[in-house]
Amino acid sequence: MPAEGELAGGGKQGENDFGRTGYGGPCPPRGEQHRYRFTLYALDAPLDLPPGADRAAVLEAIASHALARGVLTGTYRRGE
Repeated sequence: MPAEGELAGGGKQGENDFGRTGYGGPCPPRGEQHRYRFTLYALDAPLDLPPGADRAAVLEAIASHALARGVLTGTYRRGE
């Protein structure tokens, strides 16, 4: 994914756990398995948020537009 907040097709990226805009990817300590949980929402309308919006702003905007949600959990272990 690009580091910019705007994506093709009108998508936008918010702030990640590293405090930057965009996807940071998994990076657990070496030799330890971590779980990564992605929450997916079905919305009734696009969200009117700026690129780089933080988690609180995104969740607040989602609250009034969510039709359904699902959770995808994956695991990743980085080599020694």
